[in-house]
Amino acid sequence: MKKRSMARKIVVTGIVAALYAALTIGLAPISYGGVQFRISEVMTLLAFVNPMYIGGLTLGCFLANLASPLGIVDVIFGTLATFLSVFMMSKTHNIFTASLWPVLFNGVIIGIELWLVFKLPLFLTMLQVAFGEFVVVSILGVLVFRYGILYNTRLMDMLNQR
Repeated sequence: MKKRSMARKIVVTGIVAALYAALTIGLAPISYGGVQFRISEVMTLLAFVNPMYIGGLTLGCFLANLASPLGIVDVIFGTLATFLSVFMMSKTHNIFTASLWPVLFNGVIIGIELWLVFKLPLFLTMLQVAFGEFVVVSILGVLVFRYGILYNTRLMDMLNQR
């Protein structure tokens, strides 16, 4: 039974990582830059549902950031921002509050990246990144999870299987 459980975790991690990366890269024009609406960030709320998704979300971000115009800086620090966000989401008990972690971490970390690499105005860039995260995760993501996922018992059972 343990082998099956471990195999399932590996498969789920791979699927989540692939979906996150594919959504981000597939929607590249709106996924990278000062004003970004990374639709894949809705998936970060999976960490609120079950911490099992932290690895897949972090790996997916790493893979997606390999295509980032910021290069290795985004691969390292963008992935760190996602890891910190999903880790904190997994420790938070309210979905809206959980949705604010990516707004905070990405706003600050990605804002600094864009300032360092592209010399964009620091505070404005932080606000722009935070705004994109807020729209995608705190508005769109919370609506999707609150009204489409959290109260769907069959889907929640599937998402919570270990």
